[in-house]
Amino acid sequence: MKLVVLLENTACSPQLHTEHGLSLYLEACGHKILFDAGQSEAFASNAAALGVDLAAVDFAILSHGHYDHGDGMPCFLQKNDHAPVYLQHSACGEYYNGKGRYIGLCPALVQSDRLVFSGDVTPLAPGLTLFTCNKQTPIVPLNPYGLTRRQGDVLVPDDFVHEQYLLIEEAGKRILISGCAHKGVLNLVHWFRPNVLVGGFHFKTETNTAFLQHAAHTLLQYPARYYTGHCTVEQQYAVMKQIMGEALQPICTGSILEL
Repeated sequence: MKLVVLLENTACSPQLHTEHGLSLYLEACGHKILFDAGQSEAFASNAAALGVDLAAVDFAILSHGHYDHGDGMPCFLQKNDHAPVYLQHSACGEYYNGKGRYIGLCPALVQSDRLVFSGDVTPLAPGLTLFTCNKQTPIVPLNPYGLTRRQGDVLVPDDFVHEQYLLIEEAGKRILISGCAHKGVLNLVHWFRPNVLVGGFHFKTETNTAFLQHAAHTLLQYPARYYTGHCTVEQQYAVMKQIMGEALQPICTGSILEL
């Protein structure tokens, strides 16, 4: 399996664009996949620079309903005339950050006729399956870190039912692709038992060093390799790296992984 990081908060080269967001290009199980598209057209510029042909992508996946993962999708739909975009129906809801700023998807994507709304478990092709885990029992309580969703006339803590994950089963490996792991990275590794996990840990506002250390020790209990960036951020990553060593690796815009 091949993975190219089209967009992340940092870059491996000054020639590549960065922004707060995530976009991954995958070649797995005989398919070409776009997983998230950042918040602008930056991912597409990087794709061209990295030799990735977006017009050849078979299907796209939106991990959840936040602008920094989905607002680049209208650009993708212009460059690719056939690929559907798989997302949860609830991803089209209204979402806000801890300061009350709207962080949901742009209307240009929500109104597209290329959207395919996935279920709790959605097989895409042999070896490729989307999961919401909405019915799974967490081992660690969900922490929304101040993120909210609109429910009627009020804002309530986000429960992230709009988030989904891609499980790739190929060559005897289980590779889990996550956008931000809002349901908790410790829950994800417990539910999926992957050999490899790629995605953000959503620890960017986590200030409890003891919790980060506990998370690192817990992740090490599973025989997995972790590649993270975006919403994990450098300070929190550094705390976990001291404990996890080679099991934890960073990703940046331009990273190319053969998994």
